[in-house]
Amino acid sequence: MEARVNTFVYSTDPILRAGVESQLRMRAELAILKTSQRYAANVSVLVADVLDAEVKQVLTDLARNSRSRKLLVLRHVEETALISAAEDGVNGVLRRNEATSDALTRAILRLNRGEGVIPADLLGTLLNQVGRLQRQVLTPRGLSFTGLTDREVKVLRLVAEGHDTSEIAAELSYSQRTVKNVLHDVTTRLQLRNRSHAVAYAMREGLI
Repeated sequence: MEARVNTFVYSTDPILRAGVESQLRMRAELAILKTSQRYAANVSVLVADVLDAEVKQVLTDLARNSRSRKLLVLRHVEETALISAAEDGVNGVLRRNEATSDALTRAILRLNRGEGVIPADLLGTLLNQVGRLQRQVLTPRGLSFTGLTDREVKVLRLVAEGHDTSEIAAELSYSQRTVKNVLHDVTTRLQLRNRSHAVAYAMREGLI
């Protein structure tokens, strides 16, 4: 039998939390944790009306102190909340009126496998918001969702191939100072130690 998924349930409403925990305790696939054990959770389920400041604070705390995947179960899922949820490290969203015991369990197991969960009718909304953010905010600044500019990606690819600063400058028709500045900007912005660390980060994240 597979190991049970350690699951932490949070809600500002103790009755609502107790109801969700009661549903999930009946599932053999899950182990429901106490609040004192929350940082050991594989998946954290946050149940609320909306994504408000209190929920965001809990998300921040979990992000700092645990590696759990996070599922939001909201009564009202506003369009503007989707991007905000993603920024807060949320991996899945369910509407409360759709969060049956079966649906919750499926979502928790999917998140534990590294997958995401979002209502089908909101997927198009999310993609539209992402596209709008890219066009209106990131592209004018030469950025993308990878956090790297096209120029930074080109430089890191050549570093990964073993080229030194002078060779990269010649290949891209940049000055050596420009290449050094690009690498300095990347390492500073992403809080990386050196160019080797920058290459390792970019490869690990699938950026080059």
